[in-house]
Amino acid sequence: MNTLMSFITVSVILLAVTGAAGVANLLMELKRDLMMMQQNSYRPERYMRWLRTSGDTTSWLRLTALVLFFLILLPYTGIVLGCACMLVLFLFNTLRLATAVYKKPLVWTPRARRIYAVAVAIAACASVAAWFLSRDWMFMAAFMLALYLLSHPIMMAAVIILKPVEAHINKGYYDDAARILRSMPDMKVIGITGSYGKTSTKHYLNRILSEQWEVLMTPGSYNTPMGVIRTVREMMKPYTEIFICEMGAKNIGDIKEICDLVHPDMGIITAVGEQHLESFKTIENVQRTKFELADAIPAEGFVLINNDFPYAASRQVDNTCALRYSIGDTGADFHATDIAYGKDGTRFTLHVPGGDAYRFDTRLVGECNISNLIPAIAIALRLGMPIEKVQSAVSRVEQVEHRLSMKHTPGRITIIDDAFNSNPHGSRMALDVLRAMDGGKRIIITPGMIELGDRQREANEAFGRHIAECADVAVIVGEYNRDAILAGLRDAGMPEERVHAVDTFAQAQKTLASIATPGDTVLYENDLPDTFK
Repeated sequence: MNTLMSFITVSVILLAVTGAAGVANLLMELKRDLMMMQQNSYRPERYMRWLRTSGDTTSWLRLTALVLFFLILLPYTGIVLGCACMLVLFLFNTLRLATAVYKKPLVWTPRARRIYAVAVAIAACASVAAWFLSRDWMFMAAFMLALYLLSHPIMMAAVIILKPVEAHINKGYYDDAARILRSMPDMKVIGITGSYGKTSTKHYLNRILSEQWEVLMTPGSYNTPMGVIRTVREMMKPYTEIFICEMGAKNIGDIKEICDLVHPDMGIITAVGEQHLESFKTIENVQRTKFELADAIPAEGFVLINNDFPYAASRQVDNTCALRYSIGDTGADFHATDIAYGKDGTRFTLHVPGGDAYRFDTRLVGECNISNLIPAIAIALRLGMPIEKVQSAVSRVEQVEHRLSMKHTPGRITIIDDAFNSNPHGSRMALDVLRAMDGGKRIIITPGMIELGDRQREANEAFGRHIAECADVAVIVGEYNRDAILAGLRDAGMPEERVHAVDTFAQAQKTLASIATPGDTVLYENDLPDTFK
């Protein structure tokens, strides 16, 4: 009898502990799923694409949980053995998730809290239903495994359930932002879009125009409709004279949606290139979307278009004044020549409509940064800013963090930080800057380029070949593009001893510490978020 009572006591305690561990594991797993959903813009289709490419649904932990679930349901699996196995799995995964460090951790916005609460409610309701159907504590413990295995569908269900609620909330925010903008009819609105370069252009334009006007720009990467709405509602002042609105897009119609809200008076299209092809599918769709900005400019306004990109140069604009700009003498309305790089920055000549030319000095380096400066200068001149004031402002423009910014360490190592984003055009320019460096080894640390659709492997192989031409040492991070980049490096004949393949940026830093010496230059090209391995 005592033995039986002891067994029952142990079983009850083990069931209780296993159940509590299962709840903690599920809460942590749902939190991680929410973080990945947030990084995919709360869009189930993007979340599904991440699931397909990440292998998260078939990880060894989930496969172990699946096998364990069926074993526990077999009649010969004892309660002690079953609970012990589940407990170990739950505790291991909970500890793993609790100690994980993410590049872009979950931000507990009101929307995130709503989604998490609904996901937890779904799991709780399912558990109650399972109890009334089974009335079996062992089955309920096993049911925690099932909830863990179904955490991804639970998270997607929570997002879908809340979709009408979020739409209603967002409609209220939209209407409020529209009201604020209508109350400021004299404010100039400048829209900026492009496959790349728009954030840097935005910062440069803000710096120049702030010399003469009260300017507001969308901060950080607030380039979605909700980001623009938040900027207007939280940051716009009654005395704001110019609003610089960055406009991002991953689907046709995204730019038009923002334009319908802010009604831009003038615009800049920085590039039309191979970016976000996973969602756009074709570069023609990219072109169509970026030029939604030009189509929204009124007849009395104007739009500046970067003619260095064929899909931008070939697109005609008839509804408003279209001015073209470029690097080099291509016949564009604004073009830069005599570009000279030095240790303190760059000097170039800008030719403007009417035949005049002005000399500019800037702390920025790289053709891409000069290309991003040109439309900022052009806007300032079109708005009537004196050339002397524009030249002075340009000389004080600071490099934008993580966008081909340059710094020097106390150990006399030069860091070129281009980690924010990477694309075929930008990566070539960044590598050209690296190639121009002398006095030591030229080292690149990169995980490659993403969101290029069917051209993903081809573009990264070409990237690898260009790395071999411009760098002395290559450190390739992660698995996502590793094979493609390594293939390109081999094709270009880069010696194997100069190539290092590592799994994480932490390992890349250790590798760098072992090979870097004073006088070396290190280029950080792209830094993938947690949704990519």
